[in-house]
Amino acid sequence: MVGVSDAPGPSRAPAAAGTPGGEPVLSVALASMMEEVDAHSGAVYLLRHDEPVLEMAVHVGLPRAFAAPWERLGLGASLPVADAVRQRRLVWVGGEEEMAGRYPRVAVVLPYPFALAALPVATEHEVYGAVFVTWPGGHPAELSAEDRARLTAACERLAERLQRAVAERRPLGREHDLLATPVPELAGTLGTVEAARMVARLPYGLVSLDLHGRIGYVSPAAATLLGRTAEELLGTLPWVSVPWLNDPTYEDRYRAALLSQQPTSFVALRPPGDWLSFRLYPSLTGLSVRIGRARPRGDVAPGTAVTEPGPPRLVTISQVLSLAGALTEAVGVRDVVQLVWDEVAPAVGCRAMVMASAQAGRLHVLGHRGYADPHAVDRFEGLPLSERTPGMRALSSGVPAFFESREQLRRLYPERGESPDGFAAWAYLPLIASGRPVGTCVLAYAEPRVFPADERAVLTALGGLIAQALERAMLYDAEHQLAHGLQQALLPHSLLALPGVEAAARYLPATHGMEIGGDFYDLVRARPLAAAVIGDVQGHNVTAAGLMGQLRTGVRAYTAVGQGPHEVMVSTNRLLIDLGSELFASCLYLRLDPAAGRAVMARAGHPPPLLRRPDGRVRVLDLAGGPLLGIEASAAYPTTEVSLAPGSVLVLYTDGLVEAPGVDIEDALSELAARLAEAGDLPLETLADELIRASVPAGARLDDVALLLLRARGD
Repeated sequence: MVGVSDAPGPSRAPAAAGTPGGEPVLSVALASMMEEVDAHSGAVYLLRHDEPVLEMAVHVGLPRAFAAPWERLGLGASLPVADAVRQRRLVWVGGEEEMAGRYPRVAVVLPYPFALAALPVATEHEVYGAVFVTWPGGHPAELSAEDRARLTAACERLAERLQRAVAERRPLGREHDLLATPVPELAGTLGTVEAARMVARLPYGLVSLDLHGRIGYVSPAAATLLGRTAEELLGTLPWVSVPWLNDPTYEDRYRAALLSQQPTSFVALRPPGDWLSFRLYPSLTGLSVRIGRARPRGDVAPGTAVTEPGPPRLVTISQVLSLAGALTEAVGVRDVVQLVWDEVAPAVGCRAMVMASAQAGRLHVLGHRGYADPHAVDRFEGLPLSERTPGMRALSSGVPAFFESREQLRRLYPERGESPDGFAAWAYLPLIASGRPVGTCVLAYAEPRVFPADERAVLTALGGLIAQALERAMLYDAEHQLAHGLQQALLPHSLLALPGVEAAARYLPATHGMEIGGDFYDLVRARPLAAAVIGDVQGHNVTAAGLMGQLRTGVRAYTAVGQGPHEVMVSTNRLLIDLGSELFASCLYLRLDPAAGRAVMARAGHPPPLLRRPDGRVRVLDLAGGPLLGIEASAAYPTTEVSLAPGSVLVLYTDGLVEAPGVDIEDALSELAARLAEAGDLPLETLADELIRASVPAGARLDDVALLLLRARGD
């Protein structure tokens, strides 16, 4: 098992044997935990010692198939159990809507009303795994403090037992799943006979299903309605033994009833034209099903032939839907590679993965995971697409290739010789999107492996989903590189060295969209003086960035011809209006005269600058100003003269530095002023980093941030 310490990254604990056997520590502890909080299902995961993967060791209360897509899951996956381990805390999801908002990939596979709590199984220094428990849909949306305390205490006790088991080198691993104890059979023959007579008198059919969906009892009326004898039905799944019920929709209703513990119903067409209604009544021991005749539906005429659906299983569909939900969160190519590793690798049991794309007739490695020797992947980089390899064949033909052993690979590709990567089985999945090859995904397995037909079908379907996500990600990365290059071209690569002035600047794009915006800054030589400008064009896109470049060029030109601060602002305002853009811009322009110890400023709707005097006092400058640029052609922009003694620091910024949801702008300015007063004697580059670090949230930035610091040297 892997132990996760408080420090970043996992720390390794002594490995315990992974073979099942011995005392059922996990299932007994989980069943006791569920009884304490009145939960109806749950599972325990153990953290592997050799990879960051959680493996389900025992499932209690419901069939394991319900959680099949998450039998093995990567520690980085966005799932309640993985979050509980990474964050070392209880994760609570109070219902169907909250699950859809926070964990959409779970909601896609299990779109039913239920509540869930996930907790780490951990001591102070080690994490051994995790637990989740669920409640039916009628559970309150909040977890009570008593149940929270009971769950936490139970997980702590289990962690202590696992710690002792590891220390004593006792085997830990998968245990037998526990389902609810069946109700004892009726005592006495008379009771059984009378019950059978009572059921036979009812005008509808009755069927009893266990928690796995198997038929344990069927009344004569139900057998007649289903068109099968009781012998043909007992012990079977109805969607297997009754051909016209072999549809995932009907099995989904059984799953919905068990998980939500609420009655559910559906109507099915029995060929050639009879409609039957099914009403499912769940409990913790199984389901009772009432079957009766339903009114004919107008959209299917009696006698219409009904094509029997094929045999897809819900577990397979669930796995595909789970990955589809995960891939919707991928933005760039790196995200796709990581998500495939986090989601697919644990599910299919592969130990390594390579993802490559076709570019200019050659193969380009986009990312890889799981290789002890990264150089083993180097052989793929730059290979001509005409090269005879399994990956090239899969890419060119669009047909996946599966090699169950080294011998099979050598027989078909003798030129490859011994496997250079040390693995023993491979799946080569062509990534085809929009009818064209996007790349190849190679899954490698540590041991020889048989790929049955259903697994090949699943992997092929996953390849299609990966291809679509990869195509979107490659397009995003190309657009992002273009946008980033445009932004870099429009902002100054370095600040102009001006006499008597020391300067430092920072720019951070918003962390959503294309990470490009309209914030700008510049220093301009205006002999014998110096000029500085900072501004903010509306928007975070290429249009805003392009307009920003035009305004910056205009300011430079107006400064070069000798216009004063108010004239520069007036001219720039007219330029923006003449360009015909619907965007507005804020701007702050100042003419610096360090020798005279002064600065003349003009402002167009821009946040006021801060001035730190040599004695450490800081004030927000109350400047005269005019409206935003681009609104009124006849707008005037008065100027304000400010004393600038040697050692003074001017802080010019855009509103992204001080504006955040729920934060009062006056409070933010006061905090910025306090930090400037405290740290203003630092070297200017260090001061810029400190102001950015303290003011800009570490998470998502809703707006661009530009910062320009100017210190008067007096030389």
